[in-house]
Amino acid sequence: MQLTEEQRNVINSSGDIKINAVAGSGKTTTIIEYAKSRPADSRMLYLAFNKSVKLEAVKKFAAKGLKNVTVETAHSLAFGHIVFRSNYKIKALGYSSSELVSLLELQGNGEKHTEFVLANHISKLVSMFCNSDRQKVQDLNYPETITDENAKKFVHSFYPYIVKKARILLDKMNRAEIEITHDFYLKKFQLIQPELNYDYILFDEGQDASAAMLDIFLKQKATKVIVGDTHQQIYGWRYAVNSLEKTRFKTYQLSTSFRFSQNIARLAIEILKWKEHLSKTEVIPITGEGINKPVKTKAILARTNLGLLLKAIEYITNHKNVKQIYFEGNINSYTYADEGASLYDVLNLYNGKYYLIKDRMIKSMESIDDLEDYIEKTEDVQLAMMLEIVKEYGNKIPGIIKSLKEKHVENEDKDKAEIIFSTVHRCKGMEYDQVELVNDFITEDRLIKLKEDKNSKGVNLSKLNEEINLLYVAVTRTKNVLRIPDTILPKDMKPDENIQTIKIESKEEKLKAKTISSTMKKENSFSIEDARLKNKDAYKPWTDELDLELTEMYCKGIDGQEIAKHFKRTNGAISSRIKKLGLDELYG
Repeated sequence: MQLTEEQRNVINSSGDIKINAVAGSGKTTTIIEYAKSRPADSRMLYLAFNKSVKLEAVKKFAAKGLKNVTVETAHSLAFGHIVFRSNYKIKALGYSSSELVSLLELQGNGEKHTEFVLANHISKLVSMFCNSDRQKVQDLNYPETITDENAKKFVHSFYPYIVKKARILLDKMNRAEIEITHDFYLKKFQLIQPELNYDYILFDEGQDASAAMLDIFLKQKATKVIVGDTHQQIYGWRYAVNSLEKTRFKTYQLSTSFRFSQNIARLAIEILKWKEHLSKTEVIPITGEGINKPVKTKAILARTNLGLLLKAIEYITNHKNVKQIYFEGNINSYTYADEGASLYDVLNLYNGKYYLIKDRMIKSMESIDDLEDYIEKTEDVQLAMMLEIVKEYGNKIPGIIKSLKEKHVENEDKDKAEIIFSTVHRCKGMEYDQVELVNDFITEDRLIKLKEDKNSKGVNLSKLNEEINLLYVAVTRTKNVLRIPDTILPKDMKPDENIQTIKIESKEEKLKAKTISSTMKKENSFSIEDARLKNKDAYKPWTDELDLELTEMYCKGIDGQEIAKHFKRTNGAISSRIKKLGLDELYG
């Protein structure tokens, strides 16, 4: 194969190095060629970011006959040293706030659900410690990670108590009194300062490594190679530290992408230039040498679970002929928060059906107001998203989720899906022929406003930097075509053969359309009244029996006018009821 000069420079390098590789630049190929060029008896460790990347790497190294390369993730490495042959048992999904309240015997101060808010912050503090390179919980400054003023005030009031309980939780795990988390055994691995018996250690996706992972890596005697893309760091919420920027190794660049064209490369560069609004930034040039090919795989990518779920609902509503869809990751995960509460729990709270709520924390709340108060004090983004979905779709949610699941194909049939849905975090490392972005990413105008608004409290520049990274990662998933909302497209960019814009209505346009619609309703008021007189049954209350009868007729495909005649109601009344029941979404 023909290697670029940049790739050859990496392969011919010596000593500890770091490789800043743009999206689609063939970094795995480069690492494999680097490994091939080293002595055959060299002991090599390749550290992958997650299990899926690990499995793919195992295949690639085996295909090249590199039997001297061991492939692990940081967690699998730690598991082998800490958990294997021990008495530890794993709590795979971690501890929910409800479980921590019982486990740590948390007590509130008389205010509503204080114990659950405390549990939330204890969980975050423990996670922060386990991902850090610090020796003690007390060495951390957790309050500085809080941006919301109410949440910050709460944490400051209870901080000694939060630290005390966090230490108790860690001690319980250490003594194997309770199950341990994945973060815990990685932290314990870091604290014992392991010596890994390898000549070379190749650390992939270094920009998303935690401080604990980086500490283990840097303390090894082996020749060290860390590779990644400094602009693809999107796991700050998991306490990633962008290890590429923190290592002082000699730097090599891989700036040519074989995934996409120069048009997409130019767009990626323009988006990264937004970082100049935040601080002085060096954006390396990106050359796109991808070749346009027929579109086979199509994906819709969103910044958030909420944005993706709303888009998926809209998509299957407008594309009723689509039979097979696929969600990257477990589709059920899009309806559950990390805390364990489900979308259905929030819906049942919204409807006052407390007896149907399964999550203990949600069950303890008396109203949606309580949930909103909890969200405010904890900055729980996932629950906030769920609440927005419930407010938007209400009781249509069960039917909508049922429809999505019926169309969803299993992992082995992913290639049969007509459309793939994913958040940016879940599609990291993936690529698709055509990508469409949901309108929930940051825009340059929004970025400038947040940066310059003196009244905007809690603006976190590192989080804004990560928002730009998320958009960069999203646009660079495409191999051919990118469909991007016109509100997100940089001002100097124009649509072309690779970049298509999606028109997004402004607030003013939506308000104007609403006003016109309202005016038309007033102008048509006489015709509506005439219809009422002509069809006296049109506005009688619907009963469960009538709804069931309507559902059966609709499912049989009976014409709308025939249904209207049967019920002696107007076409509009039938259409309205069909929408009210969600029949058009479920069976349309």
